[in-house]
Amino acid sequence: MFPLQTTIFARHVPVVTWLIIGVNTLVFLLEADLSKEHLEQISFLFGLVPARFTHPDWAEKVGYPLHAYWPFLTSMFLHGGLLHIVGNMWTLAVFGRNVEDQMGPLRYLVFYLLSGLAAGVVHTVVNADSTLPVIGASGAIAGVMGAYLMMFPKSRVIVVIPIFIFPFFFDFLAVFYLGYWFLLQFVSGLWSLSAGSGAGGIAVWAHVGGFLAGTLLFALFLRPPAERAPCHADEDCVEHAWGRGW
Repeated sequence: MFPLQTTIFARHVPVVTWLIIGVNTLVFLLEADLSKEHLEQISFLFGLVPARFTHPDWAEKVGYPLHAYWPFLTSMFLHGGLLHIVGNMWTLAVFGRNVEDQMGPLRYLVFYLLSGLAAGVVHTVVNADSTLPVIGASGAIAGVMGAYLMMFPKSRVIVVIPIFIFPFFFDFLAVFYLGYWFLLQFVSGLWSLSAGSGAGGIAVWAHVGGFLAGTLLFALFLRPPAERAPCHADEDCVEHAWGRGW
């Protein structure tokens, strides 16, 4: 299922959301001019390698700079391929505009970065022995999705599901769509632990960590009530999103 849009109208231009998309796109274009060897070096230096922080003796032995924690931030702005960045940036555009609308630009930027940092910490803790780099904005975007779920559980998410070569369009309540997405990440994370598959492939525990951070932190970053415009019927207002009948 690929999200196309939501039913919530954004009242302000999502400046920070577009800025984040622009920065990620610019970095990706700069990556495109690099050789495979240089890309690998960048991934290991600026990507998030858990063992670099959990096994400092190993990190020093292989040449990592000590006490350098920038990968928790820089890894959010690196992507491994065209589908990777397009999928992430599209999802951010779908959900980020409404979250930014409710938080305001500066609060939203801090919230986004904190969600990404939380995602990186959870990934590092769960995969403490991994020497593989993880890159991508999906942990921070998961935080945005978690915030959207808490703010607008009754809104609709329009999705496309390709079946063979034909696209089929559906709309789901946000609580079902985002709840299903989170459950899929959580179950996949448990399976990876039980199977001993390590940190290869998709960093599902970063998704879990970012999503949970978003659900827990969002209320701290909302605009003051006096600054919020009246909400539409399907929003039911952020304060009452979970308090009325469905």
